[in-house]
Amino acid sequence: MIILHSGVLKIREMSNVKLFFVCLVLLGIVSCMSEKPELIQLNFEKDLMPEGIAINSSTKKLYLNSLKNNKIVSSSLDGSSPTTFLESNKHNYLAGFGMTIKGDTLYALGNSLTQNKNKSILLLLQLSSGDLIDSYSINDSTFHYLNDLAVSSTNKIFITDSESNKIYTIQRPSKNIEVYLDAEEVSNSNGITISNDDELLYLASSKGIRIIETVSKKIINKPRKDYSGIDGLKYYNNNLYGIVNAKRDRTQNGLFKFKLNKARTEILENEKIVEFTESFKTPTTFDIFDKNIFFVTNTQIDNFDEDTNTILDLKKLKPYEIMKIKVK
Repeated sequence: MIILHSGVLKIREMSNVKLFFVCLVLLGIVSCMSEKPELIQLNFEKDLMPEGIAINSSTKKLYLNSLKNNKIVSSSLDGSSPTTFLESNKHNYLAGFGMTIKGDTLYALGNSLTQNKNKSILLLLQLSSGDLIDSYSINDSTFHYLNDLAVSSTNKIFITDSESNKIYTIQRPSKNIEVYLDAEEVSNSNGITISNDDELLYLASSKGIRIIETVSKKIINKPRKDYSGIDGLKYYNNNLYGIVNAKRDRTQNGLFKFKLNKARTEILENEKIVEFTESFKTPTTFDIFDKNIFFVTNTQIDNFDEDTNTILDLKKLKPYEIMKIKVK
C-alpha cells in the first residue's frame, strides 16, 4: 500500500508539472495576443492633417497639432472627449510640426508652409490651464523649417531645421534662440531625441542617424545612408525608435527599432516593428507612453497642398486612427 500510495503521488506530481507547463504556454499565447497592435479611432475633424503628437503621462491625454488649421487638439487615449486645446492662429501659432511634453508644459513648433516670408515659432503652453508660458520666433529672409525638438532635464531645448545644416538651442529661461551646431554632417535633420542622462543627442539627418555628445558637440558615429528617411525619432530604454517614411521603395518604410551598443554611441542593427502597407497614409511622428508606441496611421498629408492650404480631394478624407503597439 505504501508503494501504491507513492506511485499515485508521483503520477499526481507529474500531472501537476504538465499542468504547470500547459498553463505557462497558455499564458504566453494570451500575452502575445494582448501585444497585437490596437487601432483607436479619433473623433477630430477629418481635415486636421496632423503632424506632431504628444502624450501627457499624468492625465493620459493625447495632443495633436494641425498642418492645415494652425491649431492643437486633444482627447483621451481611447479617442473619447475630443476638444480644441489651442484655437487656430492663437498666440500666432502656425502650421503644426514637432511637439513634446515636459512636466506641465507642451512645447509646440510651427512654421509657415510657403517659402515666401517664411516664419517659424515655438510655443510653450501650460497643459493644466492652456495659458501661454512663452514664445520664440524666427522671422528672416532665410528659408527654414523648425521641424522637431527635444528637451533636456535642465530645460535646454534642442531644435532641428530640416532646411539647413543647423541645430538650434534655447536654454530656458533665456529668450534667445542660438545656433547649437552648424555642420553638413547633420544636414536636413528632422527627428531629434536625447538620452535620459542628457549626454547624447540623436538626429535623423539626410546622412542617417547622427549621434552627438551634447557638451563637446562632437559627432561620434559614422554616417549611414541606409538609416536615412526617418521622420519621428525617440530614445527609449537605451535604444532608438523611428518612423521611416521617405524611402522611394515603400517596402523600406515602417516603424523601426535601432539597437544601440552599451555605450549608446553606435547603432548595431535595426528591426522593422511595423510594416507600412497601403492602408498607412504617411505616418510621421509618434510618442511613447506606458511601454506603448502611439502614432497616427493615416495623417493623409499626401492629400494636402501646402502651397494653397487646401485638401486635394475631400471625398478621400477619412477619420484618423492611432496605432498602439507594445514597445519591443
